[in-house]
Formats: sequence, structure tokens, C-alpha cells
Amino acid sequence: MRAGSKRKGASPLLALPALGLFAIFALVPMIVVVVLSFTYYNGISSPTFAGFANWSRFLHDSTTHHAIWLSLEIMVLSWLFQTPLALLLGVFVSGRQRYRSVLAAAYFVPLLFSAAAIAITWRNLLDPNFGLLANLTHRLHMSWFPTSWLGNPGLALYMMVFIISWQFIPFHMLLYQAGARQIPRSIYEAAEIDGAGRVRQFLHITLPLLRNTIVTSSVLILVGSLTYFDLVFIVTGGGPGFATRILPLDMYINGFERSDMGYASAISVVLVTAALALSLLLIRVTGFGRFRSTHEGA
Repeated sequence: MRAGSKRKGASPLLALPALGLFAIFALVPMIVVVVLSFTYYNGISSPTFAGFANWSRFLHDSTTHHAIWLSLEIMVLSWLFQTPLALLLGVFVSGRQRYRSVLAAAYFVPLLFSAAAIAITWRNLLDPNFGLLANLTHRLHMSWFPTSWLGNPGLALYMMVFIISWQFIPFHMLLYQAGARQIPRSIYEAAEIDGAGRVRQFLHITLPLLRNTIVTSSVLILVGSLTYFDLVFIVTGGGPGFATRILPLDMYINGFERSDMGYASAISVVLVTAALALSLLLIRVTGFGRFRSTHEGA
């Protein structure tokens, strides 16, 4: 290359295949769903125009409103449960000791299982008649200890939060492990010379320098909470009653069990809009786009 010549950037044409796939598999289906939200459609016969009937029903449907509240509740509880545990585990296994690598591999195992396998396993473990927990309670004569975790409306949602967290904490632990290993060791050595203990190092060095990772993990947890379906569907089916009927499950029941695809489409539009708005809000509030690298010299 001759001196003074300008380096050409990548051609915008290289993005066309990705944009084409995005349009085919994301944009076009979303447009179709928006159109269906203004129709009566049972999935078999031709759609008929319904105006704003589905949206009016959405504004007045108490069952859907309850599903929205449950989705918000499971979102907050998932973040409160997963974030501290994933952060502590991630920082712990970021050490270079060999036993920590073994523990990291063991902690990562739940993420390797499919959601269906996890749901069936936990449903059987928590069975009030034949489950492992019920048998242990009976053998230890702990009659005061609850055994119907999934059949109790006051406990079912919290148990679902636990099962969901059990599956996804390993993923977020991996994020924090990678982030903690990027923090320069020299910072900790300087803190040790100044007399800072492990707790102060964690509070004043590790946490601030993991801010990027914390925001990334939080966005994934909060937005991902709006898409939980398979675990809840298999473990409880939305029951007992409506205790775990979150919004994605309410959309499925209306669309595939009641054959009301128009109303289900309206719910799906709300879900996508809420997820997009939440992502943009979190990025705006946390200033994620202005974050700097924690690498030395960066």
C-alpha cells in the first residue's frame, strides 16, 4: 500500500445476507403478527378483520393482567436470586487454582441439560406423593415441612423462580468469571500493599470493574424473564389455578388451546414491545454504550 493512500472500509454489501435473514425470519413474521392482532383468526379458517377488538380485550382481560403481574414478579425475583449468586460464584471460580476449575465445570453442568429434561426432573423430584423431597420428609418425620411445592398457589411461583435460576445461574456465572479474569492483577497487589482485605477489594475493585458485566447479565435476565415458557409449561402448566400463568403461557393458551390466534398475536406484540423497550431503557439508564474497557492501557 502506498504512503498516504486511504484504507477502504468493509463494503456495506457484506451485511446484505445477514439483513436478508433478519428480514425473513424476524421482521416479516413480526409484521404478520401485528396484522393478525387486528383480526379474528382460529388458525384454520381465513382471518377476518376485527378492528381493535383484541386490543380492547387486552385492556380489560383480568386474566391477562394477572399474567402481566406474574411476569413482572418473576422478572424481579429472578434478578434478585440469580445476580448475587452468579456474581459470587463467578468471582470465586475466576481464581487460577485447579480445584476452582473443577468446581466451575461442576457448576456449569445444569446449563448443558435441555429445558424439557430439567422441567421433567424437577417435576418428579417435587411430586408430593412419589418425589424425593416428599419421601425424605416422610422418613425424617418432618410433617411440618411443606411437600406440595407445586400444588400450593403461594409457593409454586417461588419454586419456578428457583428452577429457572438453577438452570441459568451457570451461564451468568460464566460471564462474571470471564469479566473477573480480565481485571488486572496489579490492582489487587496495590490494594494488598495498602492493607485492603478481601472484602474491601471485592467492594472497591471487583464490583466497580465488573459494572459492564453486571449490566449485560442484568439485561439478559430481565429481558429473558419475559420469554420463560417451556419450564413453566412442563412443570406446572400455569397452575395451580392461575398461580404460574405468566404472559408467554397466557399467549400460548389463548392461541393454541383456545384457537384465538388474533388475541394471542396481540399479546405477543406486547411482549416484543416490552422486551425492546426494557432493553433500551436499561442501556439508557446505565449508560452501557459509554462504558470503557477495564484492560490496562485501554
